[in-house]
Amino acid sequence: MASSYSFDVTTGVDLQEVDNAVNQAQKEIAQRFDFKGALVEIEFKRTESVVNLATDSDMRMEALFDALRAKLIKRGVPVKNLDIGEVKPGSGDVVRREIKLKMALDSDTAKKVSAAVKEAKLKKVTASIQGDQVRITSPDKDALQDAMSTLRKGDFGVELQFGNFR
Repeated sequence: MASSYSFDVTTGVDLQEVDNAVNQAQKEIAQRFDFKGALVEIEFKRTESVVNLATDSDMRMEALFDALRAKLIKRGVPVKNLDIGEVKPGSGDVVRREIKLKMALDSDTAKKVSAAVKEAKLKKVTASIQGDQVRITSPDKDALQDAMSTLRKGDFGVELQFGNFR
């Protein structure tokens, strides 16, 4: 029997589900009357974890983003993990928006997660930052469950995922 139990706190999105949501949004936009004859682009760069939107007006940009967001929600992609950029004017009458996908915990978020575990003052629970994840350890499984519930209640700007429970 193990003397210490642990789990890892990470974040990320399923890139295949994002790809499916982008494809569904493209199909919906192609069918919508308010987009007939308009310039509309949704481009998903999987290697860079970025979705680029482009259209010819601010009103259409909002409608395009709403359609994409609805498809992402329907596919189970956490919207908290979207880093939504500002609408920027492009060449001609085009407006663009870049949406970055948060695939890992950044150092600030990892520090917040670690601090939240320490502030909860759970017995014999320690948190250590290991690259883009936080490892929570304790000799008591119940204390780890308490740590999970504490982290679920907190708002860290991203959707936390718990894995590697040993």
